[in-house]
Amino acid sequence: MTKSELHRLVDALPEESLPAAAILLRRAQDPVAAKLDAARHDDEELTEEDLRAVRDARREPGVAWSEAEAELNAG
Repeated sequence: MTKSELHRLVDALPEESLPAAAILLRRAQDPVAAKLDAARHDDEELTEEDLRAVRDARREPGVAWSEAEAELNAG
């Protein structure tokens, strides 16, 4: 896919598709988000070990956003 081909695709979009296309193109500018969006969906069933880990994690106390934000801003 070249930029010229991509421009042709954008030019062919109906007006009602522009907002959705803009969201996708903005996400594509972030290399991490683009990789995540392009990754295959993991459809593997959760194991008992996975489910146990999720239950254990949910029992842990959460962190208030204000605490996390302060810690992130401190560094």
